[in-house]
Amino acid sequence: MNIVLVGLSHKTAPLAMRERLAFGESQLAEALARLVDQEILEEALIVSTCNRVELIASTPAGADRGMEQLANFLSDFHQLPLNSLNGHLYRHSDTKAIRHLFRVASSLDSLVVGESQILGQVKEAYQHAINAGTIGRVLSQLMHRTLSVAKRVRTETGVAQNPVSVSSVSVELARKIFGDLSDKTVLLVGAGEMGELAARSLIEAGTSKLIVTNRTAERAEEIANKYSGGAVNFEAFYDVLPSADIVICSTGAPDYVIRPAETKRALKSRKKGPVLFVDISVPRNIDPALAALENAFLFDVDDLDSIVKSNIREREQEARQAESIIDAEVEQFVEQLRSLDIGPAVVEVKELLAQIVIGEFRRNRKRLGELTEQQEAAIEDVLIPALVNKLSHPMIVHIRNAAREGKPTQMVDELRRMIRID
Repeated sequence: MNIVLVGLSHKTAPLAMRERLAFGESQLAEALARLVDQEILEEALIVSTCNRVELIASTPAGADRGMEQLANFLSDFHQLPLNSLNGHLYRHSDTKAIRHLFRVASSLDSLVVGESQILGQVKEAYQHAINAGTIGRVLSQLMHRTLSVAKRVRTETGVAQNPVSVSSVSVELARKIFGDLSDKTVLLVGAGEMGELAARSLIEAGTSKLIVTNRTAERAEEIANKYSGGAVNFEAFYDVLPSADIVICSTGAPDYVIRPAETKRALKSRKKGPVLFVDISVPRNIDPALAALENAFLFDVDDLDSIVKSNIREREQEARQAESIIDAEVEQFVEQLRSLDIGPAVVEVKELLAQIVIGEFRRNRKRLGELTEQQEAAIEDVLIPALVNKLSHPMIVHIRNAAREGKPTQMVDELRRMIRID
């Protein structure tokens, strides 16, 4: 059984490509059902965030066929030619796939090293796959270990101390543009988790007021009440736009919800300084052409990269310690997987030996003379299992050693020939 992973991230693909390949929450059940064909791919899950899209699967058909199937699925599902994706996709199998997933969940592969959102997103991906029925023995073991490793990295290293995230980067941008934030108003367009975190960070940094709008009015009111702000109808957010100094956009819409023409008209009545627009949606929800407007500063998730790099340097030492933890965990998990793979082989060896011992007992039964029922039962229930365990022990040790070298099947074949049973 091979573990395979195919994906792309902020390191390998521009935002426009990640937008095209993103899986909306409403698409996941259908995508997972189509992905698992029980021939090449037996289990699968999909991690889709603003910075990455990754497909992880187990395959009995070999790593190369498994990775090819995942790449073809991405191409077919999103109706993009495979050759347009190949320059952006990475492909990992077995040990490399396991290490990559451990690093992702531990936020070592994130745009912002140490950020906390990715672990929750990996958990959600796992839950979606459970709900879709595409998680089995191998990926269940992998995901439990992945979550355990991420927790260990966060508790045993300082990689997540004073974490820098998209939300804190938003604060840094606001301070660079405005300096003092005490008299600034934040407009939150969309009330998702990332947007709420950014708005909360800005409030904690001193902004004076929060206005929230969301397609679901109840959610907007909930967030507004939580931070002593106000809520407005989604259709009316352009009316309050002139009073906002900072606009955080984070909706699940598939296209632009903030457009240049409407924004330009709204800002005509604005009497004070520039407006900072931060689009943390994927797909983007603010038309990039808005950046051309006078006194409008627009940043999307890719624009945050330069700000983040300076923070990464501060975490390099802690990240090295985290990498050491992950290396050890990968080795242990690979060993665990191999022990899972030898389970059927161990059972087969014991069954083969049991056949021999039971056959010999029955063949020589008459020579043992008269036995009571208790003696018969003791031979069958105690003596024979004890003999099988004794005889099988050195064989199982050899199977385990063969598994460490990736050759358990060959060892079982040798044992089968050795005890002359087809």
